Amino acid sequence: MTGSEAVLARSYDFVICGSGSGGSVVARRLAENADVSVLLLEAGGDDDRPEVLEPGKWTLNIGSERDWNFRADPSSGVNGRALPIGMGKVLGGGSSINAMTWARGHQSDWDFYASEVGDPAWSYASVLDIYRRVEDWHGVPDAKYRGTGGPMFVEPPQNPSPLVPSTLEGARSVGIPTFESPNGRMMEGAGGASIIEMIIRNGKRQSVFRSYVAPYIGRPNLTVLKHALVTRLTFAGRRANGVEIVHHGDIHRISAGCEVVLSLGAVNTPKVLMLSGIGDQAELKKFGIPVLQHLPGVGQNFQDHVGFSCVWEYREALEPRNSMTEATFYWKSNAELAVPDMFACQLEVPFASAENTAKFKLPDAGWTMHGAVAQPKSRGRIRLTGSEPRDPVQIEANFLSHPDDMKVAVACVELCREIGNSAPLRPFVKREVMPGNLKGRELENFIRDDTITYFHETCSAKMGRDAMSVVDGSLQVYGVESLSIADGSILPRVTTGNTMAPCVVIGERAAEILKAKYKL
Repeated sequence: MTGSEAVLARSYDFVICGSGSGGSVVARRLAENADVSVLLLEAGGDDDRPEVLEPGKWTLNIGSERDWNFRADPSSGVNGRALPIGMGKVLGGGSSINAMTWARGHQSDWDFYASEVGDPAWSYASVLDIYRRVEDWHGVPDAKYRGTGGPMFVEPPQNPSPLVPSTLEGARSVGIPTFESPNGRMMEGAGGASIIEMIIRNGKRQSVFRSYVAPYIGRPNLTVLKHALVTRLTFAGRRANGVEIVHHGDIHRISAGCEVVLSLGAVNTPKVLMLSGIGDQAELKKFGIPVLQHLPGVGQNFQDHVGFSCVWEYREALEPRNSMTEATFYWKSNAELAVPDMFACQLEVPFASAENTAKFKLPDAGWTMHGAVAQPKSRGRIRLTGSEPRDPVQIEANFLSHPDDMKVAVACVELCREIGNSAPLRPFVKREVMPGNLKGRELENFIRDDTITYFHETCSAKMGRDAMSVVDGSLQVYGVESLSIADGSILPRVTTGNTMAPCVVIGERAAEILKAKYKL
């Protein structure tokens, strides 16, 4: 999966920075026009590794050389802990190291985005058309919600664990309806429980890079360059006309005749913008960076889903299957809500933070309900620590800093315990390991000790129309020409659920917009 990287030209029509779930889509869609030259840059290396391709080994990527290995600042919301912030540094980005879950987001997410930018092309109805177009669905046919023949292979897990149907029955027993799919109908209302859908084909991960870009490797108009660290943008006046990269220790400047597209993720996209003079002028001046465009929202509004675990020891050990997570629910912490504000994924292994793993002495064989706050109100920010690309970013994540997030987290843990201790799951339970019947401050303290991130980092260069917006509804950076962003950083708020599929939609929207802009 190396592409034609041996020959690097000085100029391309489009330079796409980052080969993750947004960048791979943009590169493929633009390269479909043989008259257009496209360069796709990736800081990481090849994806041809068993840890990437074999679904059951995905956790081995976290903390490896295929992970940027960012770390958030210690914060009081998680009892002073400094949480790892995992992001993919490999061909395929996050789609090569994640749990392979295909989750579209809730109808209310997309309609909110459309209202924020005043453009119905971001609405749920429009996005549903995109999802149908990009999917190659291998499940029960459903013409209203599913598509076939698209680049993304999606199917329910094959031969799922016996734990899964009992979990769905457990959800039903506490009043949560079950659905045939976690997408479509289930995400148009109050939520529900379902078996998870995955990008696994014949036992192998189908990352967005492998789904979109790999079939085009070898085409003369597409170049894929690995180990290429984007350090800065270059400009002619207020027009982005290229990038500066470090490749095998050498600095190169590459021109973009039409557009530069940043798809570097919610940490590196704002970092490169700020190093290039686009951001809050006071922050930039602090490090002596000349200000090209004052955009105070760059790096602000950072969001992620935080997760916390309830663990049971197996009565009789079962081997995990597929990606080790095959069942999910989305539900409401308050019956008055119209849409879900929490979710959980079942893990077929015992799982907790390092602190709680030691404190509760997790068993060798067990399973987990890993809950999350779906719409966190806590906000963080990404900041520079210096003016050089090698200077690390400062990640002020502020997880669980808003009191409402803790209220939802408590409700989620209580619901996970109710499901996990329900009659349908008793055949799989020797004992509840954690948290047990904690209440009040003790339960809150347990959650703060157990919280980790779902690695759904987003929203740090949001689209919108207010003073803190970084891009407009066409994903163009305000005040700068020929510069677009196509990754999860543009979301005004994080989607309800996993973020890979929404980033594919962002890539598709970016490609549509660019093809129209340049009449391709």
